[in-house]
Amino acid sequence: MADIDGEEHDEDRYRWLEELDSEAATGWVADRNAATLAALTSVDSYEPRRDELRQVLDAEDRIAYPGWRGELLYNLWQDAAHPRGLWRRTTLERYRQPEPEWEILLDLDELARQEGENWVWQGAAVLRPDYRRALVSLSRGGSDAVVVREFDLAERIFVTDGFTLPEAKSDVDWIDADHIYVGTDFGPGSLTDSGHPRMVKRWRRGTPLSAAETVYEGDRTDVAVGAGHDPTPGFERDFVSRMIDFYRSEQFLLTESGELVRIDVPDDAWIDIHREWMLIRLRSEWAVDGVTYPEGAVLVARLDDFLGGDRKLTPVFEPGPTTSFRYHSWTRNHLILAVLDDVRQRLEVLTPQDGGWRRAVLDQAPGFQHTDVVDTNPEHSDEFLLVTDGFLQPATLRHGRFDAEGGVAGGSDVEESTFGAEDSASGTFGTGIGILKQAPAFFDPTGLSVRQLFAVSADGTRVPYFVVGPPDGAAGPTLLTGYGGFEVSMTPGYDGIVGRGWLARGGTYVVANIRGGGEYGPRWHLAAMRENRLRAYEDFAAVATDLVARGITDPGRLGIEGGSNGGLLMGVMLTRYPELFGAIVATVPLLDLRRYHRLLAGASWMAEYGDPDREADWAYLRGFSPYHNVRPGRPYPPILLVTSTRDDRVHPGHARKMVARLEEYGYDVSYYENVEGGHGAAANNAQRAVKWALILEFLWRRLTP
Repeated sequence: MADIDGEEHDEDRYRWLEELDSEAATGWVADRNAATLAALTSVDSYEPRRDELRQVLDAEDRIAYPGWRGELLYNLWQDAAHPRGLWRRTTLERYRQPEPEWEILLDLDELARQEGENWVWQGAAVLRPDYRRALVSLSRGGSDAVVVREFDLAERIFVTDGFTLPEAKSDVDWIDADHIYVGTDFGPGSLTDSGHPRMVKRWRRGTPLSAAETVYEGDRTDVAVGAGHDPTPGFERDFVSRMIDFYRSEQFLLTESGELVRIDVPDDAWIDIHREWMLIRLRSEWAVDGVTYPEGAVLVARLDDFLGGDRKLTPVFEPGPTTSFRYHSWTRNHLILAVLDDVRQRLEVLTPQDGGWRRAVLDQAPGFQHTDVVDTNPEHSDEFLLVTDGFLQPATLRHGRFDAEGGVAGGSDVEESTFGAEDSASGTFGTGIGILKQAPAFFDPTGLSVRQLFAVSADGTRVPYFVVGPPDGAAGPTLLTGYGGFEVSMTPGYDGIVGRGWLARGGTYVVANIRGGGEYGPRWHLAAMRENRLRAYEDFAAVATDLVARGITDPGRLGIEGGSNGGLLMGVMLTRYPELFGAIVATVPLLDLRRYHRLLAGASWMAEYGDPDREADWAYLRGFSPYHNVRPGRPYPPILLVTSTRDDRVHPGHARKMVARLEEYGYDVSYYENVEGGHGAAANNAQRAVKWALILEFLWRRLTP
């Protein structure tokens, strides 16, 4: 099959670079790593830049963000002395102190030394309600595949002959002290095409994994299946989920007799269960019992009533022209919603009362600052942790607790409203929220400002973007980033790496909120899916053009950076809009849209991009697949591609093959592949500092000759 310009690219002569550990491929990588490191680290500015970024990452006074497990706060801490990390816990009262006293549960550096492994923390599932055991997930070098081992939180040791799984993309959840749900690689046929579990089993302590009882099996073409247990007293339930594709799923209640009861919501809806409540988030319009709910709406129902056939649904959020639902968090008795309005976020608290829900505004940060929920403790209390930051404002971590009426305990009065299925309104919240921690500033914001501007895309759509830098400065070096996929929203936040490594040197930083993201809800995402993908790229090009038109920068001093799906965005900018940019960086990029679904987790993204094995889908994919659109004699700017050998999500072959093709045509291309790091391309802070020092050094040198 010929590509869009008639050249034959289906006979992929660089496919050998997909072989991760072959002698030829590793030699090719080593040669390019050496060349890139020699070029970028030999200048006098590199080492100070790398060391400055390492100081940001390892800063002893940065906030140790905690999460509740029962009554205790848990944290994974990494610094120069503990690059792999300390898993630790403390009480809230101790955490309030300037230098909290922590109980160390697991020293990953010591464990790695003892076992001769480069362990990277990937989380832990803690047994409720007594919190004495945990299923700890550890990866080698940062990959998505993990080793699972049972850990005794009281004794602070791994359990001899406890639940243990070898390296795989596993999913586990506690049922009780002697049983877990497990999805893993059980052998041939047990994984989906995406490399995730196709079946989930119930495994009893003391028995071999081969004796585990099958609970549910999905199809090979599904993304994954899983099961979970809710031990909340009075609401004990078991659930099974089948993820058909990235946006469609089936959810079941698993009864004590083993019967699966389908939860009858649209398959593209997302649900969450908390005590007696079921929250439903719609991705498409839903007509039920004579009422039509719009895409992007959030509904709440009583689960038992819904399973019994009652379709009384209360909308707790309905989108407007500029508003969208971003996420939610439950406390024991209240519901917190995060809502975007033109990419500015507010938090609302909703409290069930008299057959309806009372709403109040919990927090709306001033200007372009942004408040997020860090954690809640829904099993035990109505406590919550909030963090507020901005592009120029370091983070402030705060703690609060709702009273029985939905106000903040110890706070001022709440202006409120009560609503049911028919209406909704909002009020303002009290101020009884206390500061726990304040993050340090990593750069001087004097003379810098934040602006939100709008570009007009090719089809007339207004596309928002944030500009951080001198408000009236002359056109200077500018770093533009974006993502535009999977309904991921790019919101304001403090980034010490960008601040110290770019803004402090006089650069301008820009974040584009292009279609494909979630900034305006499902419609913003759906507008750039599959055959409409080009809209995301037109949006990004429109922002770049607008920056030049406003005098903020010029093409020769405009650099762009993006990772993963954002790396695909970078590849498209290179091949379709090269004249707009002075330099490009693509990290862990997706670039070969002919074979992406056959590499690692790629099959799970076909709902986003399309199926290249279908002629109709390949007809549009071939038009923007970066690897298939490299041409000789084009004005491509210099490009750096960064990836990881251990990335088992987006195959490093994407970046390797793109570099080889660009080299074939004589373009200015640099390449760096970290042997560790997984999809983040770095396994620890030292590696993160190197990665970002290379990226920022590359961009600064290309944009300020």
